[in-house]
Amino acid sequence: MAELLSIILAAGEGTRMKSALPKVLHPVGGLPIIGHVARAAREAGSNKIALVTGPKHGPIRSAVSMLDGDVRHFEQSEARGTGHAAAQARALFNEHDGYIAVVYGDHPLLRGVNFRAVLDRLDAGQDVAILGFEPKDPTGYGRFITEGERLLAIREHKDASESERAIGLCNACILAFRAEVFRDLVDQIGTDNAQGEYYLTDLVGLANRAGKKVGFGVAPEDDVMGVNDRSQLARAEAIFQQNRREDVMKSGVTLRDPNSVWFSWDTEIGRDVTIFPNVVFGPGVKIAENVEIRAFCDIEDAVIGEGASIGPFARIRGGAELGAEVHLGNFVEVKKSKIGAGTKAGHLSYLGDAEIGTKTNIGAGTITCNYDGVNKDKTIIGDNVFIGSNASLVAPVKIGDGAYTASGSVITQDVPADALALGRARQENKPGYAPKLRERALAKKAAKGK
Repeated sequence: MAELLSIILAAGEGTRMKSALPKVLHPVGGLPIIGHVARAAREAGSNKIALVTGPKHGPIRSAVSMLDGDVRHFEQSEARGTGHAAAQARALFNEHDGYIAVVYGDHPLLRGVNFRAVLDRLDAGQDVAILGFEPKDPTGYGRFITEGERLLAIREHKDASESERAIGLCNACILAFRAEVFRDLVDQIGTDNAQGEYYLTDLVGLANRAGKKVGFGVAPEDDVMGVNDRSQLARAEAIFQQNRREDVMKSGVTLRDPNSVWFSWDTEIGRDVTIFPNVVFGPGVKIAENVEIRAFCDIEDAVIGEGASIGPFARIRGGAELGAEVHLGNFVEVKKSKIGAGTKAGHLSYLGDAEIGTKTNIGAGTITCNYDGVNKDKTIIGDNVFIGSNASLVAPVKIGDGAYTASGSVITQDVPADALALGRARQENKPGYAPKLRERALAKKAAKGK
């Protein structure tokens, strides 16, 4: 295939989202909508991507640059239509030989195969190819005026006649051109339409009048779904999640209740993993084989080793790295910590900014006290350590290999290897004193009632 330049149009304001966040930055599967479009373009073979945004869209440009640093940015200073927006990338397409695909930036379910549906038409000798689809309700979409496999024109809904509005094949979101054809025609687009704007779709009629070969491809309706409001955003998320669930189950993962498990766009899961109901994966999760994740876990930005057992009700985040056969039980939170193979933290613990060795036992109620109100410090725990229940480890602190800490201890100093550390006050019993305390408490209550 010829070299591909993709021009992504994202200059619209997206006012129907009713949001301070630009429309294309709303996430689907944890990735901004515009990120999905850029990924699909790369998947289709785009070696160059141009992004066209509006004058107030610095956040969009910044977000896309973080996702794909090679994207070139262009600005449409005033809203004059899609044809005018695409022309803003002139500095890039004037020097490009090959194919040009223009795609709208608000389609989060796009895939590389959707680009291929039109690029293959160019490979077959056509000069222009537009992606279409057949929606259940075509209201509002531009209609394809066709003659056999030839696309004669795209008529915007507002400009279409009643007979044209009865057509079921509609414009989707990708327009593909041979680069020289796009360059020759883009400046010929006029504004003779209901909106008085430069419609990119007018290139179809211009190409036909110039004697070019114009065709079309077809995509499934879900793939080319656009997002304009919160309702459509929710529907796109639902479709994305259903697709990901099917993908992971086909790859050898067991989902006990598929509809209650939520994935991110980049979740990686090995074979023979079992996931119980009500588990949520945020971005940046990699799970090895034979892992069990029990119900109600929330996991993001984490690596989980082979054979690990997680949950129920565990939270793992912030760059956590769990080794093979690690066990984290109910109500355990791990943040920005490395936990070695075979280590167990069964209950009710917080392990933040820690480095824990292999085959160590973390007792119930253990807390790594990593924050002093200004700085965050590290707790280092060695191999084969036993941390007693209800221990507070005040960072920065190191506990050597094989050491013990007594239950209920507050550990503020380093513990040598194989040592026992006790960091609690000595217990003192006062025989017969409990009734006196109760008498005082009752008297105080009675006094308050007077």
